Order: sequence, then C-alpha cells, then structure tokens
Amino acid sequence: MDAAVIAGAVRMGSRRAEDVIDAALIRAERASHLGAFKLLHREHALRRARSIDAQIAAGVDPGRLAGVPIAIKDNIAHAGMPLEADSFMLRGCIAPKTATALARLEREGAVVIGRTRMDAFAMGSSGEFSSTGPTLNPLSSNHVPGGSSSGSAVAVAAGVVPIALGSDTGGSVRLPASYCGVVGLRPTFGRISRSGLVAHACSLDQIGPLARSVRDAAIATHIMSGRDSYDATTLSDAMTPMDASLQPDLRGRVIGLPSECWSVETPSHRAVRGALAALQAAGATLTTVQLPALRYAASAYLILSSAEAASNLSRYDGVRYGLRRIGEDLQSMYTQSRSEGFNSEVRRRILFGTMVLAEQGDSTLYRRAQRAQADIRRQVEHALQEVDALVTLTAPTPAFRLGERCDDPTLMHQTDSLTAPASLIGIPALSVPVGLVDGLPVGAQIMTAHGDEATALMLGMAITGR
Repeated sequence: MDAAVIAGAVRMGSRRAEDVIDAALIRAERASHLGAFKLLHREHALRRARSIDAQIAAGVDPGRLAGVPIAIKDNIAHAGMPLEADSFMLRGCIAPKTATALARLEREGAVVIGRTRMDAFAMGSSGEFSSTGPTLNPLSSNHVPGGSSSGSAVAVAAGVVPIALGSDTGGSVRLPASYCGVVGLRPTFGRISRSGLVAHACSLDQIGPLARSVRDAAIATHIMSGRDSYDATTLSDAMTPMDASLQPDLRGRVIGLPSECWSVETPSHRAVRGALAALQAAGATLTTVQLPALRYAASAYLILSSAEAASNLSRYDGVRYGLRRIGEDLQSMYTQSRSEGFNSEVRRRILFGTMVLAEQGDSTLYRRAQRAQADIRRQVEHALQEVDALVTLTAPTPAFRLGERCDDPTLMHQTDSLTAPASLIGIPALSVPVGLVDGLPVGAQIMTAHGDEATALMLGMAITGR
C-alpha cells in the first residue's frame, strides 16, 4: 500500500497507526533473510505510533505521512540511535541530533522502523561492502541490489515500507532503485539539507527517497525540501509541486535521447524504449541530442569523489572518535585504526583520492576532471534549454551476480557511468522501473533542469501510472 493511502486511512481513523507499524515490523522480520535492515527500532516505532493514534483521538492532525512506516539509511542521523554508516570505524557511535530531512518527515507523522544496510561510508555500487554482510536482491538472491543505498531499496521492493531514505553521491539512490524495480529520486543539489548526513563527497552528496510510487517520492521530497540554517548549500526557492494527474498532457514536451547513451540496442534499451512510447502516447516528442562529454563522466566522478572522500575521511584517525587501536607510537595507531576501520573499497578510494590531491601542476587528474565536469555541465545545460528532459537507462545492465565485480574496480565503477552526469552537475534525476530483462528489473533515468523536479516526476508518473 502506498504511503499516501496509508496516511489517509490513519488520519481518517479507519486504521490505527500502531497496527500499521506492527504489521511493517512483522514484514521486516519475515524478510530478514534479504539483509535489508541493520537494526529495527521496534519499541521506538510502536511508541511513536501510539502517540500518533492519541493525536488523532484528540482531534489533532499528525501530518501528511501520519503513521507511515519508513526506513533510513545508516548514514542519516536519528537522535539517540546508532550512526555507524555501516562501517567498523564508527561502530558504537550514537547520533546526538536528528538529520534535518528526517526531522521534517517525522513532524509530518512518519515513523522510522529501522536503519538499513549500506555500503560502508556510502562507497559502493552493489551493496556488497557493508560491515554486516551483503544485502540480497529481493527478485533474485543471487544478484546484487545495487548500492550504496542497498538496504533502503530492498526494504521498499520487498514491501516492508512504502518509503525509505537513501543518499546519492554518484547514483546510490538511482542504481538500487533500478536493480530492485522501485522509484528513486536524486533531487537538485541543495534541495534537501545534508545536515545530519555522514559525508562521502560534500559537493555531490544528496539525500533522496526510494518509494514504490512516483507520487510517494514526490510527497517525501516536498516535505524534506527547503532552506536549512545548518546547511548553507540548501536552496532558498520552494520546490514546485508535481502535477498529480495520472495521465498528464505532454503535448509540446520534448524528450532528448543522448546519442552517446543510445548507440547500442540491448534488451535494457528496448525496455526503456517501451516506456518512451508511453510518453509519446501522452503527446511528447522524442529527439536525439549530442552530449560527447558524457563519456568522461564516470572517470571524472571517480577522481573528484575520491579526492573529497580522502579529505572527509581523514578525520577518522582513532584519536577523537571512532575505532581506536593502540599501537607502539602515534603513526602505528593511525595505521592500525584506519586499516581495521575501513574496508577494502573505502581504503582503495582514500588511497586514490590522496594520490590525486598530492599531484602538482595544471595537468593533474583533479584539474582535468574539473574541466570534464565543466564540459558536461555546459553541454547538458545547453541541451536542457532545447528539451524538457533527457532520458537514458539508469544502469548499463540489470543487476549483476553477487561477487562478480568485487575484484574488478574498473568494471564496478562503470556501473555509475549513466548516473554520474546528474551528480556532477547537481541536477535532479529520477529512476523509474520500466520492465524486466531475464527476470531482473530495468530502470529509466529522467534528468531535468536545475530545480525542475516537477517535470521529472510528472514524466515518471506518465510512465508508471502511479
């Protein structure tokens, strides 16, 4: 059942919030073999639900998400709860405050039932780099669910909750949405506050919802959005509401298909073309656009995000907080603490990012990545002046098998090749399910101009019908 339906029933009194939350906790326990949840908050959730029922009995409206069970990624702060980013380094850390985005959802009656597994420190594209073990794709336990917001996507896809929060740096909401057959939105950078989010790469990180319907993703994003004094990068302009029509009129709308992303015809491409037919049926026109700089997106993203990650994670040194291992001297303490606290993928990115930052001169990888980022921004922004949206696959292929790419970092990083452009330039990007290939979900990615989530959501509604 969608969040909007659940909230409506609870607010009208036809369902008790406590019953809704208890049922969600039971579903979570039944789906425990998938490894979606790192921790369930049974007592906390039931107390919240009883409080919402008491508000309704007293004639007080609890909000637009009254009694709706949600799950949150383990890098989003929830006061008094563990905040470990699913890593060994932060094992035992407790959040001193609640992330702004989550606090806004709770003010509207949402109830957190638990924290979801993720690739440690949000570094990973598959869901295999968690400190607590891999998360399994609910459609095929032999395949990855995508990462790094793996647990959140699985919690939604398995029907445990209608909405879950993830974070997207290079595609970490959209990739698992595509692999698990759910909706995932990366909003415009700054649309949702990053206060209370454990940093991966600050100029790229963005909290976003995973949901079973476009409508629920829109509701959650609208609630979370807005200016926040704790995050100077938040946007001051309000988010435009989505056209809630199930059959929007798209006459006059032009959809751009980047030729660089449509140069081959795979089964996944054919599934997305089927979705494009729905947009054409609603009146939209399709056209081809040229964006040659997109071929540099995955490499530029890896360089820039690794450099920021190396800088951000330097604070975890075993001195102030986090894992500490006692060594013979200060250097050995650093080495042992960081070697044990960070997994192989995090260490790989820190080392690469440190190398990038240590280079000198105008020809460094970092500066070349910045130039590629600028070229991508210029070309995409120009294209979006001519078309209303750009549509690509979300991922080059459906979900791959567990363990298939763990020992091949180059192949693993190519997973982000289609999601990285929107991250690099901070525009909204929505992944919606468009069908199955060999029994595994395929997602279409809709990218729109800066600040224009409404168009992406409207097109997503036209494709999915919900």
